[in-house]
Amino acid sequence: MTKIPDNGKMSKNALIIFTREPVPGKTKTRLMPYLSPQQCADLHLCFLRDIYREAYKTGADIIVSYDGEEPVLLKSVFGNGCRYIRQQGDGLGTRMALAIGFALDLGYEKAVLIGTDIPEIRAGSLADAFKILDEDDLVIGPTEDGGYYLIGMKKLYNEAFSVRKYGGSSVLNETLQGLKDCGISAGLADAYQDMDEREDLAGYRRRMIHDIRLRNSHTGIFLRDNAAVSIIIPVYNEASTIRRMISQMEPYKDDAEILFVDGGSTDGTAGIIEEVFPVLTGTKGRAAQMNRGAAESTGDILLFLHCDSILPPDITGEVRRCMAGHEYGCFGVRFPSRNLFMFTNRVISNHRAWMRGLPFGDQGIFISRELFFDMGGFPEIPIMEDYEFGRKLKAAGIRPGRTEKRITTSARRYGKGTLSILRTEFSMWKLRKMYRNGMPAEEVSRRYRDIR
Repeated sequence: MTKIPDNGKMSKNALIIFTREPVPGKTKTRLMPYLSPQQCADLHLCFLRDIYREAYKTGADIIVSYDGEEPVLLKSVFGNGCRYIRQQGDGLGTRMALAIGFALDLGYEKAVLIGTDIPEIRAGSLADAFKILDEDDLVIGPTEDGGYYLIGMKKLYNEAFSVRKYGGSSVLNETLQGLKDCGISAGLADAYQDMDEREDLAGYRRRMIHDIRLRNSHTGIFLRDNAAVSIIIPVYNEASTIRRMISQMEPYKDDAEILFVDGGSTDGTAGIIEEVFPVLTGTKGRAAQMNRGAAESTGDILLFLHCDSILPPDITGEVRRCMAGHEYGCFGVRFPSRNLFMFTNRVISNHRAWMRGLPFGDQGIFISRELFFDMGGFPEIPIMEDYEFGRKLKAAGIRPGRTEKRITTSARRYGKGTLSILRTEFSMWKLRKMYRNGMPAEEVSRRYRDIR
């Protein structure tokens, strides 16, 4: 933790961090039940750590204006070099006014107050807010939802806190209009996104894909490690293989949402799954089944698996780490065969996924919830749905990330022996070529040999 130097000198500027003690069940409650009470408190601590890192860079004296009990957790973030004052008064506006008034009464020339729902704040924005006060009576930092995260002044203007109701989309405009009516000049600082709702966190995840600073922040690491994963597994007549997948899924019961989607199996597959997991039923067809699972899911990340795959350890961790820097991705693939041509197939499959940006379903495709639905889900065609979905993403300029570990995918469709493998590989290559050349998916499907 960074310490503020105690050199006995008082800065001209006071930066007031307006917050509450991050106690589970009393902070970030609008994110429940998406996050647990403890997760909400942990996320709030991450916000505070990221904000303090930037606040410290400004050189302003930091005052923590807190609501709640003794600020034990706040002191673990800000240390003993800050001044702590308990919030006083009824109503948000009154409490902010009293906090700013307290700072100005201490002798500071400028006092800027910020909330703690803006973990993306930069020190430069805070420094600019103090500079704005060289020209204007007051400075306000807008949020994209119509409110504000920052307000500062050189003398206390109670007129700035006369808003009828805080929390709505008109707070900023109402505040600015009130100041204008009173002849008080106000400059605007940089705008930021409040982190109040699940959708706000999803937006942060999207932004951190392209911003390494956000990925490496306390907030970014929390969102990476706590992203909700939904695992969607389409099944049809897999009684002979399904128990292995069930066994592989059991360790993830508490870490992911697991959705098996049966396409009308006639061999008892659904009954076997229901001994351990609930089963969704849907129209037969891998694309339709996966879309049904996605529609019923709640996760931030959707992971689609084939039920005959052998998974590496910590699949959810692999997916979360990859998705910190990508909108979608896949695992590398290997086959349980020492045959030279299966090794060649592995190399070609991984090259196609990573270099050409076209992963297949047996590589465990995963994707952000928002992107999946924005792209319309898998095209409900009888075959090539994964290939077509990949082509659509590629055309949109979105390329897959890749995990460090690989999935072992079944080689059962290739048969046994080199001749069978070569025949199957040639057949699959030919079918893909026919599809690219315009053959309808229905005709491709008719020529495809279903091994079940």
